Amino acid sequence: MMIRTRFAPSPTGYLHIGGVRTALFSWAFARKHGGTFVLRIEDTDLERSTPESVKAILDGMQWVGLAHDEGPFYQTHRFDRYKAVIQEMLVTGTAYYCYSSKEELDQMRADAEARGEKPRYDRRWRPEAGKTLPPPPAGVQPVVRFKTPLDGVVAWDDAVKGRIEISNDELDDLIIARGDGAPTYNFCVVVDDWDMGITHVIRGDDHVNNTPRQINILKALGAPVPVYGHLPMILREDGQKMSKRRDAVSVVEYATMGILPEALLNYLARLGWGYGDAEFFTVDQFVEWFSLEGVSPSPSRFDKEKLMWLNAQHMKAADNIRLADLVLPRLTDKGIVTDAGPVLAAVIGLVKERVQDLNALAEQCDYFYQKRAPSAEDLAKHLDDASAARMARFAARLAGLSDWTAEAIHGLFKPFCEEEGVKMGQLGMPLRVKVCGTTQTPSIDAVLTLIGKEEVLRRMA
Repeated sequence: MMIRTRFAPSPTGYLHIGGVRTALFSWAFARKHGGTFVLRIEDTDLERSTPESVKAILDGMQWVGLAHDEGPFYQTHRFDRYKAVIQEMLVTGTAYYCYSSKEELDQMRADAEARGEKPRYDRRWRPEAGKTLPPPPAGVQPVVRFKTPLDGVVAWDDAVKGRIEISNDELDDLIIARGDGAPTYNFCVVVDDWDMGITHVIRGDDHVNNTPRQINILKALGAPVPVYGHLPMILREDGQKMSKRRDAVSVVEYATMGILPEALLNYLARLGWGYGDAEFFTVDQFVEWFSLEGVSPSPSRFDKEKLMWLNAQHMKAADNIRLADLVLPRLTDKGIVTDAGPVLAAVIGLVKERVQDLNALAEQCDYFYQKRAPSAEDLAKHLDDASAARMARFAARLAGLSDWTAEAIHGLFKPFCEEEGVKMGQLGMPLRVKVCGTTQTPSIDAVLTLIGKEEVLRRMA
């Protein structure tokens, strides 16, 4: 069997991290088995779906690097197909017209609640043997309902949650087309999965209640039933469900925060899945190791500290030229010009192990191109009259160097400190403040080497 999975977001907002994890697991499963990953945009909610949201989804998928093999397909482009299937179902008797008004439906629910029963449609327009239906009322546009089996159970072996069984008497006769003829979500999903040959539906466990309805429709159509795997939800650190308004759950927000896409994927992979004790791994390793059997059915809690730690590990492993391309716009936004200074990739190679995100990395790079304004505390602590005079004497030693290397600069430190009768800290800290405007730098000899002799002497003067 050729494995075919799909990611099917609704364009009613941005691409959030729960969606990215779903896409990641679906993508990885297809890649692991040499299958096909389909991207489908479920835009049947015409009131809430927007072109901006579609763009946000496509941009987000591109940013995280989860390339689709087919698509994107749009449900709004397939309405003729849905309507044709509905007509076939009306002919075969697996669907029927329902003329109940909103007021009648409200009364049905109220009556059921009064009897202590689950509120539902009472199937008054459902055709049955020996049942006489009333004449259709004039001027009413009927909906189309699916003829749900009245007995038995819907059962499936969920690839994540295990065996699930739901009695058909718990299910209503689902509306599959509205009064205006527009097909509904659960019906469109079924036809799409059937037409696109989806073999494995990997999605969030908020869809578990939709699955028995979709399985019944698939069986009524004579279509194959895919394997379902429902992923547990992602919770906040306090155990509450994540909120779009309260939490940074948009992929775009994580890019703005300075997170690398491979770090986010690494972290999301570990939310509900594991491979031994492995914490840090590449996307290729994840594909090699991934299995649905390894997914836990329990919810996972989001841990920002863990994400930042993983991001730091991926930054250390990342190519410096690539990091420079990501940091340069951040420096430009701060008004810092790098053209006349050291090669940015070389600066990043020196400082990247000191930070956990790209924004902090940009901050670690800025003083190589533009001296920071020292804090009053650093000036008072490290640059009194004596140390200022000492800096002038050390600048003269630096000016005399013909070989501007870290080794040559480092070779000046010990003899100068012995002559001055000071410890290295009494040279290094004022030197950092004088040249960089901060005491928080890597090895000062390496820093001075990259900044360059002419610029170092200019700053010291």
